[in-house]
Amino acid sequence: MTEQSQKILSDFQIRKSSGQKRAFRAWLRRELEGAGWTVTEESGRFSGTNVIAGDPEKADVLFTAHYDTQAVLPFPNFITPRNMGVYLLYQLLIVVVMFFAVAVVSFVSALIGYMTELPSLAVMLPGWLVCAFCIWWVFFGKANRHTANDNTSGVVTLLESALTLPPELRKKACFVFFDNEERGMLGSAAFARKHKRVKEEKLVLNFDCVSDGSSIQFYPTTALKKDGAALARIEGAFLPQSGKTVEVVRGFGFYPSDNASFRRAAGVCALKKGKRLGWYMDRIHTGRDTVFQEENITLLTDGIRRMLAETACPERGGTCHA
Repeated sequence: MTEQSQKILSDFQIRKSSGQKRAFRAWLRRELEGAGWTVTEESGRFSGTNVIAGDPEKADVLFTAHYDTQAVLPFPNFITPRNMGVYLLYQLLIVVVMFFAVAVVSFVSALIGYMTELPSLAVMLPGWLVCAFCIWWVFFGKANRHTANDNTSGVVTLLESALTLPPELRKKACFVFFDNEERGMLGSAAFARKHKRVKEEKLVLNFDCVSDGSSIQFYPTTALKKDGAALARIEGAFLPQSGKTVEVVRGFGFYPSDNASFRRAAGVCALKKGKRLGWYMDRIHTGRDTVFQEENITLLTDGIRRMLAETACPERGGTCHA
């Protein structure tokens, strides 16, 4: 990896507060501009600040990743992209645990209130406060110090690609670093509203959690699944290597990330496989998010260069590499 990517891992894994984000953006902008990229920033009151290297309106492909990081939680964000039942059951379990805690506090408060004849508002207040605290912590709690996979891996993939991309290929690419994905994909939604043609027409590959898993998988939107040529282009560019597999999922699958803000997009992630669960992702949003498999980043950056080097070959009925 480049020296810049190593620095992100050592110095910039925490990008949660406005000050931390601002410091990272200033450094990121210097590195990209120093490598010859034209860099712009787009800010909104709630969407945060997106960093854009290249021209999204003229690029053939947009490569994106969110740079904001999350609060540390006692439980991981467990994702099973091909098993909606398990995914929803896990989310429900978290809600049940939270409400159980609220119920216990409320019961104890009610018992004390009954014994001491406290006003009704005073009896209900502790339960409300516990509920409000749980919700507040998810969005505004203590920053997770370990964000190797979510989403330092995506940021490094974009930066590594931008810094090493040959000059003759740069006009074909635009690299976008989104803010506030962890607060509801606010950065990518704002970008899509501003760049309507990009939202509807451009091919967007969104890299989120790509360094912890043996399989690199692409989850295309419904519209992109209908574009066989685009899917074939992705499959031809991102090739298995170093024992890692690659798959463009054409059947059922979902990936909850910034790719959802665009019509022709694919979410890219690294997954592990369990005998009963199937493909899954764990560890993220906890202090155990420390796995950073460099071979995954190499596979993806090689794929980005290969994809941009493709040129039309009508005589072959497809594409070839420049």
